[in-house]
Amino acid sequence: MSTRRSSLTCYKRNLFLCAALLAILAAGPAFADGPADKDPDAALQGEFVGALTVDPEKPQPLSLQIRAAGGGTFEAAQFDGGLPGEKSRPPKPVLLTGKRTADFLVLSGGKWVVLGHPDYCVLIDPEGKRVGRLDRVERQSPTLGAKAPEHAVVLFDGTGTDHFTNGKMTEDGLLMEGADLKPMFQDFNLHLEFRLPLMPEARGQGRANSGLYLQSRYELQVLDSFAIDPGKDGCGSLYKFRVPEVNMCLPPLVWQTYDVIFTAPRWASDGTKVANARITAWLNGVKVQSDVELPNKTGAGKPEEPTLLPIRLQNHGNPVRFRNIWLIDRGAAAPVEFPVRAEGK
Repeated sequence: MSTRRSSLTCYKRNLFLCAALLAILAAGPAFADGPADKDPDAALQGEFVGALTVDPEKPQPLSLQIRAAGGGTFEAAQFDGGLPGEKSRPPKPVLLTGKRTADFLVLSGGKWVVLGHPDYCVLIDPEGKRVGRLDRVERQSPTLGAKAPEHAVVLFDGTGTDHFTNGKMTEDGLLMEGADLKPMFQDFNLHLEFRLPLMPEARGQGRANSGLYLQSRYELQVLDSFAIDPGKDGCGSLYKFRVPEVNMCLPPLVWQTYDVIFTAPRWASDGTKVANARITAWLNGVKVQSDVELPNKTGAGKPEEPTLLPIRLQNHGNPVRFRNIWLIDRGAAAPVEFPVRAEGK
């Protein structure tokens, strides 16, 4: 009986490994840094802002997010007004699709055809008349590069992985996915910077997937959700529990930030929970989760119990990179204003 069970276990394990390998192969290439010279679609992806000038005397603000979808195809979200995170942003964008021809892109699906170039987009009406121009913008989180306050614990600064188990660094000093924090904390404020790889052929959860697991139980999703509806499993979401208030995911290969205020659940001496965990989170400087109460673990998180568990950076098989990670232990440090803005921002 034990031999048969062992064989069955081995078979299931091999089946799982094969399925995981097939999923990785189906996702296509993953460019972890600087793929513009390797993937011709990369230069056309990004954010563009300008105006619609159907009436030249009353130009209307318009913005666009374009993402590569593999094989020269693209998806885009067109906003009447500003980009996500700006006050003028409407609740729903117009979704466009398109294809690259030589070094430019043709998008359709809205009232106007969009001709996309690496540095700008031109809007054309059905009669072939130019009715607007959008220029490329490179947004940056206001907390990107923020220095750790005096009483913070610096967890990763590119010099080593002493604070992590399974911690591995790239040659250029970045932390790789799959690292677990050694010290454990109850209530804390956390700053973390991450960079998503470009995976143009991948879809859904196969596209630049990782996760910030607080106490190994509550996951803030890390995923390439740029220019799409993130839902409950997109970047900025509490995985499978709550959508982000706004989709603040920036394009892949751009450094992004999470700033998190976490309060752990409280337990009675008999092991019963007397207060739920709470979380407030900013993605790229914009609040995406506002003092959310967590009645239980999220997704594949570890079961809730009084024992502390480490913060985890999930390994989902995609080359997500991390840097500038620091934490304020609210049980030990003096209170400071949070999030911390970078100097000059």
